[in-house]
Amino acid sequence: MFFIRTGEGIGSIQNLLPGVVSVSVLFGTTSMLAVTITFEKKNRSFDRLLLSPISLELLMLAKTSGAILFGIANAFVPILIASFLIDLSAATWSLIIPSIVLIAVSSTFLGLFIAVLVSEVFDAQTFSNFFKFPMLFLSGLFFPIERLPAFLRPISYALPLTYGADILKSGFNEASVIPRYVSFIMLTLFCLVLYMLSLRNIRRKWIA
Repeated sequence: MFFIRTGEGIGSIQNLLPGVVSVSVLFGTTSMLAVTITFEKKNRSFDRLLLSPISLELLMLAKTSGAILFGIANAFVPILIASFLIDLSAATWSLIIPSIVLIAVSSTFLGLFIAVLVSEVFDAQTFSNFFKFPMLFLSGLFFPIERLPAFLRPISYALPLTYGADILKSGFNEASVIPRYVSFIMLTLFCLVLYMLSLRNIRRKWIA
């Protein structure tokens, strides 16, 4: 849709690719985890997993690894399609691949955080949209952050996807707004914080 809207032809694909890749990862991971975790919790099948002789941390990493891999696979679908239309030989894969992995991890843990807070699949999907759709417009995916109103920019920098998309842009030879090391640090912090908050809520609401 954005490709058609720009009217710039094939040349605009590379500019839109970081945003499309980010959206593919975000929607794939959060939607998958919000459904699976909430469904298992509602049907109490998750309770049986808690009886297994492994730590809760390892159990949740195992539960989320499928969504992470699914998000990474989703990311390469638009990249594969774009490779037939434009030349991606100049892309910096040493930046693109780590950023895709971190986006997938942070998005998965965001989905886990949402799934822990609700008890119904419908509620999980609705609540996840509260986070996902603002990210489409405030994370610099398709609209530069510097063009946003000044009062919205602090919100942009509080979203993990902002940093992942910025790294992807530099990987596809676009100008980045945030220093790369800052983006990597912030994405890692988001992953850790969301994971720890999810574990805390699981212990309080599911185990206690």
